[in-house]
Amino acid sequence: MARVTKIIDGKAVAKQVNEATAKQVAELVAQGVQPGIAVIIVGEDPASQIYVRNKNRKATKLGMHSIVRQLPATTTQEELLAIIAEYNADDQIHGILVQSPLPKQINEPLITMAIDPQKDVDGFHPANVGKLVTNFPGHYPVANTPRGIMTMLKAYDVNPAGKTAVVIGRSTIVGKPMAALLTNANATVTVAHSRTRHLKDVAKTADILVVATGITHLISGEDIKPGATVIDVGMDRDENGKLTGDVDFDSAQGIAGLITPVPGGVGPMTIATLMQTTVELAKWSDRKWVTVNNIWQFPH
Repeated sequence: MARVTKIIDGKAVAKQVNEATAKQVAELVAQGVQPGIAVIIVGEDPASQIYVRNKNRKATKLGMHSIVRQLPATTTQEELLAIIAEYNADDQIHGILVQSPLPKQINEPLITMAIDPQKDVDGFHPANVGKLVTNFPGHYPVANTPRGIMTMLKAYDVNPAGKTAVVIGRSTIVGKPMAALLTNANATVTVAHSRTRHLKDVAKTADILVVATGITHLISGEDIKPGATVIDVGMDRDENGKLTGDVDFDSAQGIAGLITPVPGGVGPMTIATLMQTTVELAKWSDRKWVTVNNIWQFPH
């Protein structure tokens, strides 16, 4: 009997996450705390403008305090650092996000380091990344796309424990934190990338395959282990300008057990998880960090 590939509905899972977030926002507001997010965007990158608009709309709809700070492309590093310091000190802001890409005069790692780790809603600060990698106990933000993927896997009863997972892509935004989360969930994880030899053979070993490269249709059905769960993080355009992913969705049908579509898979989960994280940061905001030589750390 031919296998039927089940579609992972990211919109439906995101709706559940958003409903839970809206409830938590209302509970916090009743206690006198309105979760607040500040999104800083430098320059006029069209894709960034769309992302920021979507984030702002969703935050407002969920009852949060949402600020979008639009800065010109000529903004200096010092000016941006001063604005981050302003939001670090603002008790009404619980999450700070600086939208990528940044103009070339700005050192992106320095900007990441300048955000208070307690307000690092993207989960990119090395203090929070280190906690994720070491599976440190306690509360801290984790990169939203990988965390959203873990939420989707759970919603579809995919338990990574004991499974072979392959993550194709090694970015700090998706690949590396995804590998850490899967490892922490007791999967056996291989991180592959553009320099991996026999990449397609490696992909075919995966019970859980996460593809995050930005290369249109890098993976096709013949590269997928029968019955595997396939998570496509790619947001690409094909030759006709149609939105598509890193996985050839059509050729995966009948081979993959579960697969995310593009659009409607990972994308909605990223924004839903960003909102979820903002609310958590508001809940955890009574913890205090200190800064020593401009590096954020817990007091001893």
